[in-house]
Amino acid sequence: MTTSIVLGAGMVGVSTALALQENGHQVVLLDRQAPGRETSYGNAGIIQTEAVEPYGFPRSVSDIARVALKRGNDVDWRLRDMPRLAGPLWRYFTQSAAAPYARTIVAYSQLALRASDDHARLIEPAGADELIVRQGWRAVYRTPASFEAAAAAADRLKRVYGVPSDVLGADELAASEPALRLRLAGAVHWTSPWTCRDPGELVARYAALFVARGGTMARGDAMTLQQKDIGWRVMSEDGVVSAENAVVALGPWSPTLARTFGYHIPMVFKRGYHRHFSGQDGPRVSMLDVDNSTLVAPMNAGWRVLTGAHLTPPGTAPASRQIRHATDTARELFALRDPVEATPWSGTRPCMPDMLPVVGPTRHKGLFFHFGHGHQGFTLGPTTAFLLAELMTMGRANPLTRPLLPSARGWA
Repeated sequence: MTTSIVLGAGMVGVSTALALQENGHQVVLLDRQAPGRETSYGNAGIIQTEAVEPYGFPRSVSDIARVALKRGNDVDWRLRDMPRLAGPLWRYFTQSAAAPYARTIVAYSQLALRASDDHARLIEPAGADELIVRQGWRAVYRTPASFEAAAAAADRLKRVYGVPSDVLGADELAASEPALRLRLAGAVHWTSPWTCRDPGELVARYAALFVARGGTMARGDAMTLQQKDIGWRVMSEDGVVSAENAVVALGPWSPTLARTFGYHIPMVFKRGYHRHFSGQDGPRVSMLDVDNSTLVAPMNAGWRVLTGAHLTPPGTAPASRQIRHATDTARELFALRDPVEATPWSGTRPCMPDMLPVVGPTRHKGLFFHFGHGHQGFTLGPTTAFLLAELMTMGRANPLTRPLLPSARGWA
């Protein structure tokens, strides 16, 4: 029986452990915390099957100027962080040009479109069905111009990829969301995605399924990973764990470990913030105020208010501008009450310059990378995990994974 260590117990790591287990591997899943307590905890909880085209770097002078001058709430940044981010951001800019972006979409869209089917393979066996709502989510717009552009874009995605959606005018939106306090121009209701009322708990349920199927959970420091003889070893609280294979699924912490083995990963770090609020009146389904980059999601813990992206490396001090603006926006839209937490949560999204996750083997025998899903780790974790498990078990790449292999990316 093949043995494998999976480092990292977020959505990506837990899904990897389950997928390898299904393929006959004996797996140890190691993390310093309980499953789903880091980046996988703090997201919108949407399995985004409509997200067939990833976020590209702004290409127009006006859009770049808007971000540079912090005129919107979608992106924040601090000058002192730029020396550490400049190289990856430049790569992100170049990879967002028309030709490379088109190549990215070919692979990315295929992954996104199958995401809910891959989650479905885990949700029922994990006993997590009550966490899932299959009613889609809405992007709302305040001006007729932004609404009309969004409706046209939704129509294009429907024609090109078959992504279903409903376009709601001002009256239809008001009728669909009776708690909405403002009259907005309209909305695009993406009908195919599923939402989760507790993302961290879903990861924990998946981890419990892994254990119930015979897997082993271990607490330990992934940074102790070493190559030993013909395999890999890492220190856990209960001693040394050894295996033939090791999979690095540490999200934004992956480049730190990879660097110790000679891999230089040009990751773009995007921090997100959220806070839960009490109250009876919120959106019936998750709602994104696009013009203010504010998402309000119904969660078991309350109304989760989420921000756009803060470009900053891990370990830097939190900023408050985006979450303050998002809170004001959410309270303008809905009668939210007091915050549930004393302070907002924050976590870092591991984004790659070419917008594709890193999935595949490295130059070191038995060492595999599985990270860099950007905003979509919660969505794509099971999908890329099943593909990686097939590659590791069969010794060949599925056509969907081939463009994602680090060996083809020029930096591994």
